[in-house]
Amino acid sequence: MATSIKKIPLDKILFSQGFGTRRHCNNLVFADMVKVNGVLVEDPQELFSPINLLLTIEGQDWEFHEKAYIVFNKPTGYECSHKTKHHPSIYGLLPAPLIERGVQCVGRLDQDTTGLLLISDDGQFIHKMTSPKKNIGKVYQITTAEVIQKEQIERLLNGVVLDDDPTPCNAIACEQVGDFQLNMTIVEGRYHQVKRMMVAAGNHVEQLHRFQIGEFVLPEALKEGEWRWLKPDELNQLSKNPTT
Repeated sequence: MATSIKKIPLDKILFSQGFGTRRHCNNLVFADMVKVNGVLVEDPQELFSPINLLLTIEGQDWEFHEKAYIVFNKPTGYECSHKTKHHPSIYGLLPAPLIERGVQCVGRLDQDTTGLLLISDDGQFIHKMTSPKKNIGKVYQITTAEVIQKEQIERLLNGVVLDDDPTPCNAIACEQVGDFQLNMTIVEGRYHQVKRMMVAAGNHVEQLHRFQIGEFVLPEALKEGEWRWLKPDELNQLSKNPTT
């Protein structure tokens, strides 16, 4: 027997998606500002199945997602923090409902680092993706200040000691793709780790771009500063490592 899907009052659905307090969500409905699957709804207590639900609030379409799993293409010059120090926050590039529902960056990229950033309101997912014990590889494209030497790659693979921690950290994969360019995979997320590893190996990072986590590669169609929902198969790709 098929399991029936529990229907949810519209005001609770709107609240869960970050459209304000329950009172405000009620008022949106009473003001004829909410459509469900293209149909205007006048009763905030009307019940709906959350499956394949499309909301339209004040003319803007919004897909229902019980949990937010976002892929974001981070531009340079932005901090991954709600309380920034010197640069604008990446959260300012996201729509207000996502901020309202409390999304967080899944790990952080430095302000001058670009590329693949995951954002979610699922604490278990965030822990899984950031824990070194899960052995999920993050792949960075590194542009160096000096020509990359074979010995430097060997040091990165064998392990280098950072200035604040006697425990060596190593890349799980390194692929030189040019005289000044290297793709490096790590599973940890220490403070400024990639930059400090390159210094310890005898070089310096000029540009840093993350383009892959697990088997999931930053979509080419996603421009800098843009975001979209992750698809179920993409969520599965994040936990798989082609290098392990």
